[in-house]
Amino acid sequence: MSLARPTPDPIAPRFRVRPPAGWINDPNGPFRWHGRHHLFYQHNPAAPVHTNIHWGHVSSPDLVHWEHHPIALTPTPGGPDEAGCWSGCVVDDDGVPTAVYTGVDHTHTGLGTICLARAADPADERLVEWHALPEPVVTAPPAGLDVVMFRDPFLFRHAGRRWALVGAGHADGTPSVLLYDCEELTAWRFAGVLLDGHDPVAAAAFGDKAVGWECPQLFGTSGGEHVLVVSLWDGTPCSTAYLTGRLEADADGGLWFTPRAGGRLDQGRDFYAPAVRQDDDRALMWGWSWEPRETSEVLAAGWAGTLTAPRVVDVRADGTLRVEPAPELELLRAPEPFATAPGRVPLPVSYDLTVTARGATTVTLLRAADRALTVRLDPAAGTVVLDRSGWPRTGVEESARLTVRVPPQPALTVRILVDGSLLELFAEDRAAVTERVYRRPDDVAELEIAGDAEVSAWEQDPPRRG
Repeated sequence: MSLARPTPDPIAPRFRVRPPAGWINDPNGPFRWHGRHHLFYQHNPAAPVHTNIHWGHVSSPDLVHWEHHPIALTPTPGGPDEAGCWSGCVVDDDGVPTAVYTGVDHTHTGLGTICLARAADPADERLVEWHALPEPVVTAPPAGLDVVMFRDPFLFRHAGRRWALVGAGHADGTPSVLLYDCEELTAWRFAGVLLDGHDPVAAAAFGDKAVGWECPQLFGTSGGEHVLVVSLWDGTPCSTAYLTGRLEADADGGLWFTPRAGGRLDQGRDFYAPAVRQDDDRALMWGWSWEPRETSEVLAAGWAGTLTAPRVVDVRADGTLRVEPAPELELLRAPEPFATAPGRVPLPVSYDLTVTARGATTVTLLRAADRALTVRLDPAAGTVVLDRSGWPRTGVEESARLTVRVPPQPALTVRILVDGSLLELFAEDRAAVTERVYRRPDDVAELEIAGDAEVSAWEQDPPRRG
């Protein structure tokens, strides 16, 4: 069944990965198998609330046509994952796709175990059946470190061996990423702390609010560096951040990571727990976007959460992140654009908009009598200002206007992907902003561009095979 289906709910994303109903949070295990893209995600199939977590599963031939599959991982009564199959990754283990994930029981208090599940039939390109191993491969965090948060394994290869990162937090409030040698998937060896919150580059880039680093991800770049991505947890999800630097092996066979730069991964309020897939020629990233609306509205809708569009991520020479939508997303564009010049035109529920400003330009996306959702571009100042003041968050003390800074230049380009309530803005290829914006009955979805700008806008249609 395709994810790109008509929906009676106008705020529900139509083209991003999400289940037909229930809860979704972290993307897990992006994986390529027999030429097919697989993506898993945290999922409660019974209700739009964060409990009873399974692994949902979709696959695609092209990152656009997503097909639902049966639930991949289900909590095992009395097992190490009886209270939830939490985040992890998927790897090729000697020809057998294997999920490496966090299992939690009913007394976990933040400490998970590391569990494995194998694909039942590796010859099946859709990988529709998975079998969990009965015992975890890591039953507890390493002794002597006073770890109070332990979860989210991520595996990678470096210096001829297979390694794992695990997100952690310590009793004194220090976040960290732990390192394991796991060349043999059923025999893990603790190899030390890869990085913690005392690192001066990490402290300067992340601040000191987080008490745990969740969902660590690591990928190599075209320039030979590595990027470490973590989700900042301060008792609840906070934000996401990255560090660029060198990953090197020492003479004793260990690894260390030396960061040189870092910053916030996404500038918006609604992006968390990204998962990365390292390909030969690029790294792809998906994130989770939650529902910042009243619980009663979520329960009435019957669904909560969505994954973002896939993003290509890399690093610039100065250590800052390069991020842009995956080019495959252009397959969603209608055959002809609905706007090619400044002016005023109605907006569909889902669209792909590119604006290149050569002077101060205001882009209006949504308006009512007393409010408007706008993006203001100023190439000379190097600023992109998202004004979301008409859509306040209850109890959230954040500026209604978000300013993204890029180098001043003669022209400034933004690309905006809107799918129902999910808005993803890319400023040049230097910054991403993820926001949820819920249309109200009196809102008018109308594109208006005032200024010296070039415009291209397409409706997103049910996908066509390219």
